[in-house]
Amino acid sequence: MRVKEILSDVQLVIAVIEVELNGELRTSPSLCALIPAKAGEQEKVIPLNTPDGRPIFMNIENAIRPLQ
Repeated sequence: MRVKEILSDVQLVIAVIEVELNGELRTSPSLCALIPAKAGEQEKVIPLNTPDGRPIFMNIENAIRPLQ
């Protein structure tokens, strides 16, 4: 295993995320990566765990648009 790149502008935050599971709306605090906005893009919030607490890999496709 090796480090390919360090993303120094990313912050770790805890965000309260709302998700619909089995027809029921649930909220849960989740560890997330916050990527700041760049050149015409919005900032991105990427969950690092599932609503039930299991860890997941940081994937840009999982980004959630933050509230404005």
